[in-house]
Amino acid sequence: MKQNQNTIRVFMIICLVFILGQAENDKDFKMCGIWRHGSASRNLMYDLRPGCDDIRILGNEANFSIQGSITAKCKQSAIIPLNSTSIPNQSRFCVYWEPLLDLLIVEVNGENRTLCGPNGLQGICCTNLSPEYQNESKLYGIVNGSIKGDLISSHVMETYTFRGESINCKEKFCDEASKTPGGPNMIEEAVMKSSKIGRVDLPCVQGIIIEMEEGFTGDTIMLPAPHSRQSSQIPSIYLPPCVKSVVRKKSKVVCTYFREKTAKTLFKQKKSSKSPESTLLDDIIGISVENEIISDLPEPIKITFRHSALPSNFSKSCVSWDTRKDKEVTWRSDGCKTVNITAEETECHCNHLTYFAILVQVNQRATVCYLEALTYITAVGCAVSLVSCLVLFYWLCKKRKGTKNQSSLVHRGLVVAIFLLCLFFILTGTMGNVGNETVCQITGALLHYALLSALCWMGVEVFHAFFLIHQVFQIPPPTWLFYLGGFGLPALLVVILYFIGDIYGRRMILDDVNNPYYMCWMLDSEKSKMAHYIVNIGLLAVVMSSGVFMLVYVVRKIRKMQLLKNRYGVFLSIWGLSCLFGTTWGLSLLDFGPFSEAILFLFCIINSLQGFFLMLRYFIMKRIEKTHESSGSSSGSSKQLMLQTHEKN
Repeated sequence: MKQNQNTIRVFMIICLVFILGQAENDKDFKMCGIWRHGSASRNLMYDLRPGCDDIRILGNEANFSIQGSITAKCKQSAIIPLNSTSIPNQSRFCVYWEPLLDLLIVEVNGENRTLCGPNGLQGICCTNLSPEYQNESKLYGIVNGSIKGDLISSHVMETYTFRGESINCKEKFCDEASKTPGGPNMIEEAVMKSSKIGRVDLPCVQGIIIEMEEGFTGDTIMLPAPHSRQSSQIPSIYLPPCVKSVVRKKSKVVCTYFREKTAKTLFKQKKSSKSPESTLLDDIIGISVENEIISDLPEPIKITFRHSALPSNFSKSCVSWDTRKDKEVTWRSDGCKTVNITAEETECHCNHLTYFAILVQVNQRATVCYLEALTYITAVGCAVSLVSCLVLFYWLCKKRKGTKNQSSLVHRGLVVAIFLLCLFFILTGTMGNVGNETVCQITGALLHYALLSALCWMGVEVFHAFFLIHQVFQIPPPTWLFYLGGFGLPALLVVILYFIGDIYGRRMILDDVNNPYYMCWMLDSEKSKMAHYIVNIGLLAVVMSSGVFMLVYVVRKIRKMQLLKNRYGVFLSIWGLSCLFGTTWGLSLLDFGPFSEAILFLFCIINSLQGFFLMLRYFIMKRIEKTHESSGSSSGSSKQLMLQTHEKN
């Protein structure tokens, strides 16, 4: 009666394991337990044949045996003596079967023995091994047999028999990988384990495995073409010599190629509010070296993607997904440089190994659509400002000759800074498209210096105006202090950034293979972005906030003193102060929404003509001043001209 109950219990456990195994549809097999044996010598015996019938795992007093036909190609039989165990009369064991690789491994007391080695990726294989029947034993045999941690029986069993199912292993493997979050890594690991140098051919991925030996000098790899594509449309990879580790004699490289629907399924990315209109091109390339993490290469790998021509107002950028940093699919441009070869060929230069693709921005960008018009407007505006600054500087020097008026010195500093800004902005486009990299770095640094200097002098104007209106100090600050803030501080910042490196250089503005446009400015690197947000945006925020405060303060003063009768003079004074205090640069912060294009044009027009507006205000204010002086209302005019008090002698 008790034996019948045990038999029923074992049968129920087997049925449960069988049902769970079918539900999960596991392709791999892992059976573990404890083998009870005698104290005499012990052997591992195996007899394996191709087919898909059954596999029997046996344990007795002297032998642990594996017999059956479940392999795709492997045909092996042997007897291997086993070492003595630390625990008398028992040994822990596990049997591992990976049908996709035709790989069978037995582990006894922590020592692995490969009975069937990997032999490439198998098409038809024997999988879904499920328990069929067991034979009990009284003393020697297998105790606590389990499948993937699920206990089959705690009794002593002499034999466990498992029956398999023949399926298309490659298709099933790809189907499982597409449903797994780490599907690409799962595929790469399987390909790496296959140990077969040469072509990799799965329904979901094509690729190639090569071996780098000592003296590796670099290699260009042509990926295998699927049946539906011509070889001229397939991406190619150049591996530089630095990919080969100097420590290892041989290194295995796996290059995988994901195409169209498979790529979009395996590399499905969550929609981002930052770039909802971006999409990947059809091809995704994976590159990895066995048991190594490759990053910060001195010479980049080069991946050539071949694709259909894109409209000129579409942007392309090389991106990668580093699975070590991001568990979910996250495409980043870090460590990759986009090089446009032709309209139908793009090369990615990257300093690390992972998955690579080309991200396309499908929405039209105003900065690209209107780049020609904006460039022309800005160039004309800067040319007008250059002439205006020269004229204004000449009149400021002539008017103040022989005196040491502090206001004139401050105004002259701002005029010089704006002159330099307009000059280097005109030069940066020319140098970016015809100059070399070193010249472009210097030009970009000088343009950045001129921008920072102009912003600093606008801040000096705010401070100086506040000082004149309130007379905060009985003795005015020394002039050299203003010049130190206007010219010295920007020079210090730019020199520091230049020696940090990877800040200035040649930057692509228009991604058009037929007519690309470059400028010498701050690069699109992580260091440059950090410097831009900290230095440029930080300084602009300080100047803008202080300038807005001074404008509001001046307007309130005007209203209290009832000076709004001369609206023409008040408007020009406020407009001139806006240019002096840099508030017009705040338009750059409004470049979003439905009016972004209009704001962009307004920003370019106003700020490129800033030198002209300063000259215009100066001469009009002088004319108004002379008119009031000739009318005899000196006291009234002094009040009305309070806004330009810091310009008077």
